[in-house]
Amino acid sequence: MNDERKPSVVDRALRIFAEVRAGEGINVVILALNVFILLTAYSMMKPLRSGLILVERGPEFTAYMSAAMAFILIPVIAGYGKLADRFPRRRLINVVTLFFAGCCLAFFLAGSAGVQIGIVFFVWIGIFSAMILAQFWGFANDLYTNEEGERLFPVVQIGGAAGAVVGSAVVGEMIAPFGLYLPMLFAGALLVLSLLLTNWVDRRERLRTEATIDPKLSTAASPAATGEFRMDTGEFKNLREALKEALEREARGESPVEEPTAERRREVPETESTTGAFALVFQTRYLLYIAILILLLNWVNTNGQSLLYFLITDTAEKAVGAGTAGGLDAGQYIGTFYAGFEKWVNIAGLVIQLFVVSRVMKYFGVHIAIMILPLIALGSYALIAVYPVLTYVRWAKTAENSTDYSLQNTVQHALFLPTTREQKYKAKQVTDSFSKRAGDTLAALTVFVVVNFLGTNIRFFALVNIVLVLVWSAVAYRIGREYKELVRTGRPPA
Repeated sequence: MNDERKPSVVDRALRIFAEVRAGEGINVVILALNVFILLTAYSMMKPLRSGLILVERGPEFTAYMSAAMAFILIPVIAGYGKLADRFPRRRLINVVTLFFAGCCLAFFLAGSAGVQIGIVFFVWIGIFSAMILAQFWGFANDLYTNEEGERLFPVVQIGGAAGAVVGSAVVGEMIAPFGLYLPMLFAGALLVLSLLLTNWVDRRERLRTEATIDPKLSTAASPAATGEFRMDTGEFKNLREALKEALEREARGESPVEEPTAERRREVPETESTTGAFALVFQTRYLLYIAILILLLNWVNTNGQSLLYFLITDTAEKAVGAGTAGGLDAGQYIGTFYAGFEKWVNIAGLVIQLFVVSRVMKYFGVHIAIMILPLIALGSYALIAVYPVLTYVRWAKTAENSTDYSLQNTVQHALFLPTTREQKYKAKQVTDSFSKRAGDTLAALTVFVVVNFLGTNIRFFALVNIVLVLVWSAVAYRIGREYKELVRTGRPPA
């Protein structure tokens, strides 16, 4: 047991930020470094996306392409679910991450050759950012119990917050001298590096939690999307072994010493599943609530992003026309603006992650923490509705996004702690990927209505968001109640 061991230097150092117990520090640091690398790669590519698509197609088009991602994700998530049904978690993560790394190389080569990649890159990075992070957090959820995850996820997410800061800062310095394509190649190399850490922590955690499990039934061999609640849970392991012994004795024509009852047979988790990812969500109320929450969150966030797109595009065109852009073209001006914007968002997010998130989760709980971002968003869009100018929009979005990237991200991932392994790997792709892009689709419809009927009315965007935030708050409250009940009973959602 961890509490019987002497805490290491790493364990003690991490206690500045959260309650880390003896023996937990090294693996938490590996996970934090892993998500640091992933967020560095994503944050480097995010401003490139904005620079490419806004110059090639304009701000209105970005909303419509965001909508297209939701439809593209339907077969992508279905295919991911099939892989999760067949591959153990380590192989699944390796295959998917190497695919995305290969795409980075392809975009670098195509862009350097003069091919217009703005549209494809915009759609790809939207899918990449949702799927690769959902996969990482599904893996992290698979490693820890409810209690462990609530304590340790704030520390892991520190790596993500720091990576977002570093990525946006680095790319801001690279755009002017190297252009918009070389950073893509660098980001692809980071994805490959992240796999080394994934394989390392996977091996360490299996040694820690699965030493007494039959290797054929461990996470090294079992498909990622099994029906297991947790691989090292003694109750489920004993039930499975009892059933296995009874079936073997029956096959030999012997009477079992104690044959499991029909009720106990039903409790034994399935090792294989044919349930689709979308079916898992629609069949489970708790997961459906999470999907709706993420849809609303991203509908609100993308509406806010559209506000910023319209304002910064207009500002960039005026600056270039007036000769006050410092020699940059419109794409570089926008890319530099977003690099600076994301840098300050991520710095604020890092501070919140370091000193606020673990305290909020420890003293108030997940059910309270999930209500904080909607309240901040409500205040932000009320301010924008009154003062719809670039300075106020920028700082309102900074407050909203920094809380989203830190507290909300940590809490959102913690919601999957009381779920089964199948739900972690398959349903999480639906909630974190499809629901996110479905929210973007509804935001695209909002842009269409505003642009075609209201003439880019910034105040209307803000008023729509105020209404959506009120609905979002109600859903968040219900999820918080459900989470408390799941943790109390110690059973996964059904």
